[in-house]
Amino acid sequence: MNDMLAQGWSLIGPRFLPFADAASTELPLDRLLRLSLFQVSVGMAVVLLSGTLNRVMIVELDVPAWLVSVMVALPLMFAPFRALIGFRSDTYRSVLGWRRVPFIWFGSLLQFGGLAIMPFALIVLSGDSSAPEWVGPAAAGLAFLLVGAGLHTTQTAGLALATDQAPEESRPRVVALLFVMLLVGMVASSLVFGVLLTDFSQVKLMQVIQGAAVATMALNILALWKQEARNPALTDPSQPRPQFSSAWRAFASFGRHRRLLVAVGLGTAAFNMQDILLEPYGGQILGLSVSATTVLTALLAGGSLVGFAIAAHMLTRRCNPHRIAAYGVMIGVCAFSAVIFSAPLESAPLFRTGTFLIGFGGGLFAVGTLIAAMAITANGQSGLVLGAWGAVQATAAGGAIALGGIIRDVVSQLAEQGSLGPALNDPTVGYSAVYHIEIVLLFATLVAIGPLVGSAGEIDRRPGTKLGLAEFPS
Repeated sequence: MNDMLAQGWSLIGPRFLPFADAASTELPLDRLLRLSLFQVSVGMAVVLLSGTLNRVMIVELDVPAWLVSVMVALPLMFAPFRALIGFRSDTYRSVLGWRRVPFIWFGSLLQFGGLAIMPFALIVLSGDSSAPEWVGPAAAGLAFLLVGAGLHTTQTAGLALATDQAPEESRPRVVALLFVMLLVGMVASSLVFGVLLTDFSQVKLMQVIQGAAVATMALNILALWKQEARNPALTDPSQPRPQFSSAWRAFASFGRHRRLLVAVGLGTAAFNMQDILLEPYGGQILGLSVSATTVLTALLAGGSLVGFAIAAHMLTRRCNPHRIAAYGVMIGVCAFSAVIFSAPLESAPLFRTGTFLIGFGGGLFAVGTLIAAMAITANGQSGLVLGAWGAVQATAAGGAIALGGIIRDVVSQLAEQGSLGPALNDPTVGYSAVYHIEIVLLFATLVAIGPLVGSAGEIDRRPGTKLGLAEFPS
């Protein structure tokens, strides 16, 4: 009986465990799963910063939305430096023989430090102290910036370490597993935070944030333990260290496909301007609880995962990646329309559907533009080309998040003062203005990406060759 069961599992496993083949002799599955825990900590931090805390600060702590949007945008503004961080970890010189470990360790310390001081910064920010008024925003901004710098440093060096450890033939599947673990971390942590904050109180919020800080260090230490072998010859300080500026100048001379980068910037801004407004919108306009609005982050992440999967299926059929991105943009138009109409219809299910579709459309758009960028990675500049894609995306996302909060506050204040007329004297007007601007940006994205759909953008693949999440760089 045991032999029969073992034989049955050996036949079923490869089909229902799609990442089982990511393991190898050099990187066994248990070690690979342990290494992927740093992605769980990153996902937890993302949910806490851009999901739970922005709603709590706006609704429960009555912090102006423009200030919250600037704080949430601070971690994203650090993202363009990921290319530099990865380049420095590639060329790091140390007598200890480690290249990735120092970056992951100090990134974890930055992430822990930001989460450790964040509860106290929020207390000062809420006005429940005798400190000067400027101390609260400064302390909260420092906490958000530390967490952002830490998670970007940890994730960049962690992905590089996984690539170093895995053999070349299994590297795409290893990267895929790490990317899925990021989404799993986001979904799981959003659900856990939702349960813990069902009966909301400021003390419980402080406990949740401090627990996240401890969990971050525990997960990252467990992920890092005995992963990278020391190689003093590789990191010998006497070896020459390449300059990032010369590598960047070589990439800057590659002046084609600016239209794609413009489309990436516009589309990313359109999908992210609402990032800190969805949960406050659900709480203030639709009357949803903190627990119910925290689950919205899980809907966004789930929609993105479905979008990635469908895009992968379309790419196996040689679909133009620009067309996939355009499909995502059109779905985004429908998604924001659903969110807008959920207020007058007082329909929480319609609001949740719109939230899911935002993630779904954003996932299609991100995959489509990423594959399009991969198609132009010629002349040995793949890292820099994809780095430019990531830099444009991160900068656009951070700027859009900050701008979304400012627009919401300004329009809401004008509506309350009656400057927009009696018909628009409603608390939904500020949110609705942002959602309508996002729809306009989505149409502008279609204008930018439209001419690229007819260009030579097909993926050059033999019939029957599979393309899945395993081939997407995270």
